[in-house]
Amino acid sequence: MAKPFLETDGPHHVAIIMDGNGRWATQRARPRLFGHHAGARRVREIVEACPENGVKYLTIFAFSTENWKRTQVEVAGLMSLFRRYIMKEMQAFVKENVRVRFIGDRPKLDAKLRGLMDEAEAMTAHCTGTNLTIALNYGGRDEVSRATQRLAQDVAAGRLRPEDVNEETLPRYLDTHVLPDPDLVIRTSGEARISNFLLWQSAYAEYEFIDTLWPDFSADEFAKLCAKYGLRDRRYGAVKA
Repeated sequence: MAKPFLETDGPHHVAIIMDGNGRWATQRARPRLFGHHAGARRVREIVEACPENGVKYLTIFAFSTENWKRTQVEVAGLMSLFRRYIMKEMQAFVKENVRVRFIGDRPKLDAKLRGLMDEAEAMTAHCTGTNLTIALNYGGRDEVSRATQRLAQDVAAGRLRPEDVNEETLPRYLDTHVLPDPDLVIRTSGEARISNFLLWQSAYAEYEFIDTLWPDFSADEFAKLCAKYGLRDRRYGAVKA
C-alpha cells in the first residue's frame, strides 16, 4: 500500500548519482555486473523511503552517454539488467503508486528496451505518489544540445521569436520539463564530481558527496541526508535582511 507523504523541511526533489557498483563487486572478488545487480536492488529501498522523508521526486542516474565506453560485456549486461528490472518492478511500482519516467536519448537504445520504457511510463501514468525518473543514456550536455536543436527549429518555423529565448524558455525543451529542479543531489562512492548530470537543473541544488558505495546506501543514510538538507540556509544568491 502506498505511504502518505510527510510534510518536512527537507528536499522535495532528490537526484542521485548511483556510483560504486563496480568497486563494491571488486571488493568481494565478484564481476562488476554482480555489483550492478546489487545496486538495482537498492533502488527499491530508496524509492520506498521517499514518502516518509517528504521526497516527492526522485531522479536516479542509471546509465550515462559516456558509459558506452565501457566493455561490450558490461554494456550488454547493463542493458539486459535494465530490461529485466523494468519487467520485474513495474507491478510493484503501480501498487506503491509510483509514477515512472525516463529521460535521456532514447533512439540510441535497443527497440525492446525502448518498448519496455514506454510501457512502464504508460502503466504508471495514473500514479500520484513518488515520481521516479530514471536517467538512461543521459548526459547533461547532450540534453541541452537536443533541447537547443528543438528550440532552434521552433524559431526557424516562426513558433518562437528569438527575443523570447531566455532562461525560462529553454527549460521547456529539456527532458525534465515536467519536473521541478532538484533540491539535493547525492553522489555515492567518494567521488566529488557531477559527471554531466542535470547540469542546467542543478544550478542551485545542494550537493552531498558521500563515501558509501551505492549498494550499501541505506534508507537510514538517505533520511539523514534529507534531514541535514532541512538545516541549510537557502538564499539563492540573496542576503538575509
